[in-house]
Amino acid sequence: MHKDLERILLSEKELDTIITRIAAELDRDYSGSDKRLVLLCILKGSVVFMGELMKKITVPVEIDFMRVSSYGAGTETTGSINIILDLLRKDLDQCDIVIVEDIVDSGRTLSHLTKYLKLKGVHSVRTCTLLDKPERREVDLVADYVGSVIPDEFVVGYGLDYDEKYRALPYVGILKREVYEK
Repeated sequence: MHKDLERILLSEKELDTIITRIAAELDRDYSGSDKRLVLLCILKGSVVFMGELMKKITVPVEIDFMRVSSYGAGTETTGSINIILDLLRKDLDQCDIVIVEDIVDSGRTLSHLTKYLKLKGVHSVRTCTLLDKPERREVDLVADYVGSVIPDEFVVGYGLDYDEKYRALPYVGILKREVYEK
């Protein structure tokens, strides 16, 4: 375990089990669709999760990316959603989009993106998150696919970061408070 972690919250094995389950749910829900299934990775934190998820899905799947920011410096969200890298496709009306997020806190980002993509004309939009913190929810949002509900702790690893560090950890851990409350 990394020295800056209080403890490991989800091990590599637990993450693999979660991702296998979500992939099976996506296979079940999209097996008969005549639309293009597109996993929309929200960069940067979701890239590890989406990379593992797409390998386990058996129905035809495409990937795309958006980069969205709701955080300033540190650990607090700013309250505003900034689209830094947009989804630019001409076939959105033929796409079933599954937004792939690393973690849902307030829910504002996923709520905003869902509405935004519907306005752009996508056939359907669903949401998928590896981690969910319902205690922090500020908008009425329930993700369609949830890996694990977690406590209101600052977590890193498996793509999640603090100040661009800890993303490469192969598990999800709780960061020690003294690391981010300097």
